[in-house]
Amino acid sequence: MASRGGNMVLSRANRIRTKLQTALEATILEVEDVSYQHAGHGANAMKGTSAQETHFNLKIGSPKFDGQSLVKRHRMVYNLLADELQSGLHALSIVAKTPQETSAK
Repeated sequence: MASRGGNMVLSRANRIRTKLQTALEATILEVEDVSYQHAGHGANAMKGTSAQETHFNLKIGSPKFDGQSLVKRHRMVYNLLADELQSGLHALSIVAKTPQETSAK
């Protein structure tokens, strides 16, 4: 719940970051809110709420992706963010790599 002294509710971006970092033990984690690029989109109709945070680009490096297909990696992320997807998160762009894949550049 928000108070006048500050916002006590975590933003969707912070909740996403916390969930992914904790569950995936991410070595790289970038959470970029790109909702502004979708202004006027139907999912952004609820002004003044966390529902404004609807579109994100995610870059994740995790040892838990080792041996997993790209589809399974994405499913892992979607499963971790199921609550967010049910409460206004509309779209994700996901780059999911193992630590070895991220250091190979």
